[in-house]
Amino acid sequence: MILVKLGGSVITDKGRYRTFDKANVERLAKEIARSKVPVMIVHGAGSFGHVLAKKYHLKDGFSDEKQLKGVSQVSLDVRDLDLRVLGALQSAGLNCVSIPPSACCLMDDGKLTSFDLEIVHHYLDLGIVPVTFGDVVLDMKKGFGICSGDQLMAWLADEFDPERIVFCTDVDGIFSSDPHLNDDASMIEEVDRSVLARLPRSERWADVTGSIYGKIESILDLAKGREAMVINGRVRGRLERALRGEAVKGSRVIGDG
Repeated sequence: MILVKLGGSVITDKGRYRTFDKANVERLAKEIARSKVPVMIVHGAGSFGHVLAKKYHLKDGFSDEKQLKGVSQVSLDVRDLDLRVLGALQSAGLNCVSIPPSACCLMDDGKLTSFDLEIVHHYLDLGIVPVTFGDVVLDMKKGFGICSGDQLMAWLADEFDPERIVFCTDVDGIFSSDPHLNDDASMIEEVDRSVLARLPRSERWADVTGSIYGKIESILDLAKGREAMVINGRVRGRLERALRGEAVKGSRVIGDG
């Protein structure tokens, strides 16, 4: 089984509120279906989640009743996005079901502490593809918080020990600096913690789940004892080949141990 993360940057325009990239998602769904490989899917919230989550400071937890409007709207928006992703997957021939984190996860001070994975096991046993996503969830200390797709990936990886973990982003892999901002940025084919320590830290879009630096650190943790790679989900055929285990352009992430 392969654990796939469809980043918010490949399923939405992260710079424009609630902008769904229908054509790209439909292509990615077809590539997953054609690969004939068992998968679990996590997708980001992109512009359906980060824009308002930042506006209402949802990552910081409850401090003002005005935030409740943000909780409600972000919850609605990310479900709308999830239904669109599910629609594309089903149209491609995949039998899949949504697992909303707000219904089966709890956090404590920003950390995911509970995820009812028995649900995921049962769907997999039936041959149904579980699909989950970044969401607003209850936080026992803060009242509520943002559960990122990367946190969900960590729990799923630890429980199911996937053969491979594939992260789809809007660039070819992990770069020495932001390739959108720096033409001299070079792709790093193999990334370990020593490489991470040398990377500059930068932000491009409103992102309430951590900078790219933090995301790479999460991928390094996931890669421990597993094959993990970061590829460009906007290049036709790249995800399909990665799922089949073929060599593709991208960054191989080497975790500790």
